[in-house]
Amino acid sequence: MATHPTLIVHNARIHTGVARRPEAQALAVSGRHFAAVGTNGQIKALAGPATVMIDAGRRRVIPGLIDSHLHVIRGGLNYNLELRWDGVPSLADAMRMLADQVARTPAPQWVRVVGGFTEQQFAERRLPSLEELNQVAPETPVFILHLYDRALLNAAALRACGYTKDTPDPPGGQIVRDHAGTPTGLLLATPNAALLYATLALGPKLPYEYQLNSTRHFLRELNRLGITSVIDAGGGFQNYPDDYRVIEELHQHHLLTVRIAYNLFTQKPAEELQDFAHWTSHNQYHQGDEFYRLNGAGEMLAFSAADFEDFRQPRPEMPARMEADLEQVARLLASRRWPWRMHATYDETIGRALDVFEKIDREVSLQGLPWFFDHAETVSDRNLERIARLGGGIAIQHRMAYQGEYFVERFGAQAAAHTPPFKRMLAMGIPVGAGTDATRVASYDPWNALYWLTTGKTLGGLSLYPDSNRVDRASALALYTRANTWFSGEQELKGQIDIEQLADFALLSHDYFEVDDEAIRQIVAELTVVDGHIVYAGGDFSPHDPPPLAAMPDWAPVNFGSRYWKSPQAYARVQHARQLAAVGQTSPGALSACGHLPLDARQPWGPSGCTCWAF
Repeated sequence: MATHPTLIVHNARIHTGVARRPEAQALAVSGRHFAAVGTNGQIKALAGPATVMIDAGRRRVIPGLIDSHLHVIRGGLNYNLELRWDGVPSLADAMRMLADQVARTPAPQWVRVVGGFTEQQFAERRLPSLEELNQVAPETPVFILHLYDRALLNAAALRACGYTKDTPDPPGGQIVRDHAGTPTGLLLATPNAALLYATLALGPKLPYEYQLNSTRHFLRELNRLGITSVIDAGGGFQNYPDDYRVIEELHQHHLLTVRIAYNLFTQKPAEELQDFAHWTSHNQYHQGDEFYRLNGAGEMLAFSAADFEDFRQPRPEMPARMEADLEQVARLLASRRWPWRMHATYDETIGRALDVFEKIDREVSLQGLPWFFDHAETVSDRNLERIARLGGGIAIQHRMAYQGEYFVERFGAQAAAHTPPFKRMLAMGIPVGAGTDATRVASYDPWNALYWLTTGKTLGGLSLYPDSNRVDRASALALYTRANTWFSGEQELKGQIDIEQLADFALLSHDYFEVDDEAIRQIVAELTVVDGHIVYAGGDFSPHDPPPLAAMPDWAPVNFGSRYWKSPQAYARVQHARQLAAVGQTSPGALSACGHLPLDARQPWGPSGCTCWAF
């Protein structure tokens, strides 16, 4: 008895990611897997009476995007609480969004903007002042986290945190004070961002039921952007197993719409070895299934081995005990065949870590164990050669797209030109994958990362890289699909549109291979399929969209369109904001990117009734 496909997409422009057949017109899905890929005629002939038929209208289809470094589990717990400025083109627009959210947020809740933006993206090229925050929100606590370098708190947030003139500065952090010693609301990482994150942790948390809802909304947002898989890198204040309850419950009830491989991240300085000894004794590498599986250790292995990535501060020197602390953890992991990932920004940190790994490799081979460095912005050729010899990989993220201007200011344009040297990594045959490191610093939007890889530009428009450190669009897409499967040991399962691979793919709003460079950042998915099921649909395909959930609580920013929902109108506003910035038109009377608000940052912002952001 013939088995017909459950889903067919035809009249498409399919980029398969498969060398032997890079392009196709149609695909067929049976259950969870691709059943056939070919011409319209070949695939449509397979249809049965129950097959769902989707005419792609000649739109581009790509394999589902995979982010190899995203803090999705932690991010999901807080997503509904966060007002996000990802992609917002002017400070005027950002402040209007903030004012609107302040007006609807009940006491004692905070309004928080937690990463995803840089001041360089704004037409005004600056952050709001503390005076402006206090003007917009005299009573509601406001917390704004900007990259790894600073947080802004209004007076109400300072009161909520209990920060006074008697509050001491923590090691590696600074509470900026006025002439009387009273905190102003500016917190600096110098260079340790622990003060910023600890302050954020003081804010109200969502109840458990709301965290379930929040995580589902975050996963849907990722689906809207074409993401079908991520590797969760753990993170500060993400304790195992307590903070994994939400994602595990969603998995048990088959409610995950993004596949998650997760790494375990120690939270206890001086107790790292005990954590990893316990975890490796009670868990198995790769336990779970294709939707939720354990991926090993890291990105924190030893606190003494973790450098800081704030390019506004000098490079930190790792303590003398780094090698001893790191060796005991890495030796345990290697002996128990647990892969690891290790956070390392600077070549100096990487070199010292490689001394340890080479020592271990002489006794316990690291070959065949998919261990890797994260970030590696300033890694040298010599250390790349050492990584290659040990069989390691490198997961890169587009942190330079957010901090490139600060890196150039400190280290110079010549040093920035190959920071990180991903083209050189690829030439040396090192496994390389791409991701974002969202949500607290960069945006989770993969199209920003693809833009950075192919153009070499920051979000502020600074050209960082010459041709020798940029890749073409197909190569960049490969780094975001099949290349990332090495980092989760799933090379045979996904990452391509091919027979018997898991049926994960995205149909795009615009053709990634044909739009101009600036339009790459405006791409979204109009149809996203995970495990053979449609998990998101928009635009012409909206009738196929699963019913979305209302976000909890009812005042959550996402309920009011407070996300940068890309659209042709939004793209036009981005261009408008850049034109204003180019001619220095930021004086009173100039319009914001939406065209409705003064661009002058001295003007008061209040709820405007403007609906430009509610797509």
